[in-house]
Amino acid sequence: MTWHKPTMIDMQDEARTDPDAGLSQAQAAQRLAEQGPNELGPPHKRTVWHILADLAREPMLQLLLAAGATYLLLGDRGEALMLLAFVLLTVAISVGQEQRTERVLEALRDLTSPRALVIRDGETVRIAGRELVCGDLLLLSEGDRVAADAQLLQANDLQCDESLLSGESLPVPKRSLAAGQPPAEQNQVFAGALVVGGQGRARVTATGPRTEIGRIGKSLAEIETPPTPLHQQTRRLVRIFSVIGLGLSLLLVLIYGLARGEWLTGLLAGITLAMSMLPQEFLLILTVFMAMGAWRLSRQQVLTRRAATIETLGSATVLCTDKTGTLTLNKMAVAALSGWGTGDSQVTLPSWTPADPKLPQALHALLEWAVLASECDPFDPMERSLLELAEAQLPAAALHPTWQLVHEYALSPSLPAMTHVWKTESAKHAVAIKGGVESVLALCRLSAEQVSGVVAQTEAMAARGLRVLAVAQAEWGAESVQAGQSDQPGQAWPADPTGFAFTLLGLVAFADPLRPEVPAAIAECRAAGLRVLMVTGDHPATALAIAAQAGLAVHGGAARALTGTDMAQLSAVELQRQVQELQVFARIKPAQKLALVEALKAQGEVVAMTGDGVNDAPSLKAAHIGIAMGGRGTDVAREAASLVLLDDNFASIVHAVRLGRRIFDNLRKAMAFVLAVHVPIAGLSLLPLLLGWPVILSPVHIAFLELLIDPVCSVVFEAEPEEPDVMQRPPRDPAAPLFSPGLMLWSFLQGGVLLLAVGGWFAALLAADVDEAQARALAFTALVACNMALILANRSTTGGMVRAWLRPNRLLWLMLGGTLALLALALGIAPLREVFRFAWPGAGLLAVALALGAVVLLALEALKRLLHGWIVPSRGPGVAI
Repeated sequence: MTWHKPTMIDMQDEARTDPDAGLSQAQAAQRLAEQGPNELGPPHKRTVWHILADLAREPMLQLLLAAGATYLLLGDRGEALMLLAFVLLTVAISVGQEQRTERVLEALRDLTSPRALVIRDGETVRIAGRELVCGDLLLLSEGDRVAADAQLLQANDLQCDESLLSGESLPVPKRSLAAGQPPAEQNQVFAGALVVGGQGRARVTATGPRTEIGRIGKSLAEIETPPTPLHQQTRRLVRIFSVIGLGLSLLLVLIYGLARGEWLTGLLAGITLAMSMLPQEFLLILTVFMAMGAWRLSRQQVLTRRAATIETLGSATVLCTDKTGTLTLNKMAVAALSGWGTGDSQVTLPSWTPADPKLPQALHALLEWAVLASECDPFDPMERSLLELAEAQLPAAALHPTWQLVHEYALSPSLPAMTHVWKTESAKHAVAIKGGVESVLALCRLSAEQVSGVVAQTEAMAARGLRVLAVAQAEWGAESVQAGQSDQPGQAWPADPTGFAFTLLGLVAFADPLRPEVPAAIAECRAAGLRVLMVTGDHPATALAIAAQAGLAVHGGAARALTGTDMAQLSAVELQRQVQELQVFARIKPAQKLALVEALKAQGEVVAMTGDGVNDAPSLKAAHIGIAMGGRGTDVAREAASLVLLDDNFASIVHAVRLGRRIFDNLRKAMAFVLAVHVPIAGLSLLPLLLGWPVILSPVHIAFLELLIDPVCSVVFEAEPEEPDVMQRPPRDPAAPLFSPGLMLWSFLQGGVLLLAVGGWFAALLAADVDEAQARALAFTALVACNMALILANRSTTGGMVRAWLRPNRLLWLMLGGTLALLALALGIAPLREVFRFAWPGAGLLAVALALGAVVLLALEALKRLLHGWIVPSRGPGVAI
């Protein structure tokens, strides 16, 4: 990898950027306009010409053009022009739908832009990566994906995986630029690199195509995703119907040509049959439903990163959720301080709560060292609350503004505690540690009796739902540090904090209130057959207290929590039994989340798992639905997950499950409708040949019906409100395919009712010696009315039509009204009647034809009630369709 020095523009940015406040919003906006967005190239957009080129390859459009050419050969210009008009209208509708989908996808692309944590106007804010500009102050921490090239101003044990750029698999250690030193690769971070350890602050020096990855020419914007299982099923079904339809159409042409010598008539009949049987709507339905579904999820603060997840949401049976920030507000505040004495005997110092006006002198040291064990410029809510309390309660000298942080031990799975080594005015270094009570106690010089006392007080605090941390201090003598290295991290310091002799100072307890919407959301999950498990790193008593507030602990009689220590002792079989009985898992390490997912999957559960850290990535990837936190989550977690919570709120997950069920319900309704509607159209194309009737349908009639079918399938059913019982049903069986025998049989039965009604109506008209053109007009009117009845009948698969009508769907009524208006034009305007080969049938017979739609609707409703729970969808998990 070739490294490029910062340009003169970068140096000007450096001179103009406040190292503490960063850029102002006005400066950032101006530079964004000058430099352009921080992306490697605009995403591929489908232009109108691309859409038209794809449409030209559509079989339905080719059949319409072939029919128009045939009518021109027959000298029927009126019908040819009408078919051309339908072609243009179909193209206009398709382009409109495609562009709407593109707009939705563009909005989703903006949401999926990598996020970056920067300082703007002195405030720490998270912005879309594409909005970064040169001069921005970029904050980096473990798990972040670096969004732009930047020069390090501060680095604490920072290491980056730059394999995307260099091909080297080993992490690269980074250090900040020392005064007077020229910039080098070691104090630069590069776009696309992954922070695998430590923290840092850097100034952006290059964005977009000017970054190293931009110069190399690699692009991460275009990622091809494989087709989802539903797309694969649909394509197979489309191929099957297409082969059958084309075979029958060819046979029909041969019969007309060989038996009657009417080749052109046979060609028109064959085209009509092919158009009636071609299920070209299926793929359009899926495309629109998936794009609109992802858009609707984003409006619920849930970002979809993989389309297949939308299919899985309705099947989820277990939801494993974090506590902090997901079930709770993540607005940590110091709720209590409790100090402990030193020496051989245990001495309990006064406790303090926010209700007390002044912090006792005896607790000053506890708060002082808790701040020293925190980040200097904290972003974590708990550390911010500690600093705010210290600034309000302690003298300025107690914050030690002259001390220098010379070494830091970050939190690790083996030691969940943060340790800072400070250079003081004396010859010795001060060491502060803050973290999990058990971990800190293991490093302190305490008797068994003292440990028991601390644990008892910790459990008492945790039982109130508080999160408890222990604070300790140590000294490190100057004689133990190698000469000349006392101010830099290196082998002079112990390899880990166990090398220090710590003295316990006390406990700090934080309150993180439950989100007010969580109890109702968990109750909704319970009604929907979705188990909720809390998986947290907190103390068991804290976890159980929050679980009780949320309504978890009473479900299934769970009254205890399984800890990570206990979990490590269980066999795989025993763990599978425990995950079926318990709902609270405490002191769980990130690596153990993967074992939980695997245990649940072994029990046949469909698992959704939340996570935010680097070590959560394996469990997020292993879960059927990985859910990363968008606010506090790392980039690694977001890349591994299939969903990202933009607001880190548990209720948003429940909204996503509800919406996922609604999307699948509506998709099933649309598929049932499109299968059913092709039955009478294909039947009425074949019956005249089989029974010697006059031709009922021609290509112009099919084109008219397609104008109704396509928008209904792709727009109207997609906008259909959710079923009232959508969250009172058990999860959908994930093994049940969308195109099951039950769905197809139910659709064919509905289509058979329509074919019987319209075919019988046409036969009755012929028997009554009604004129052929009038009979055709009345049969077509009845077919349109019956199709409208089919739409209304399929609005609800589990309830009656009256209840479905009460649910608002403005697009539905616009579509039905527009269809009736077009039908009125075709019947009422003489030139159009000639093109459609209609004759005015009279108001009386026309009313009977329209009333036939109402009769069919009642028949479909009766059939639905008769077959409910057999081939019509039921409430159980083993739904036939």
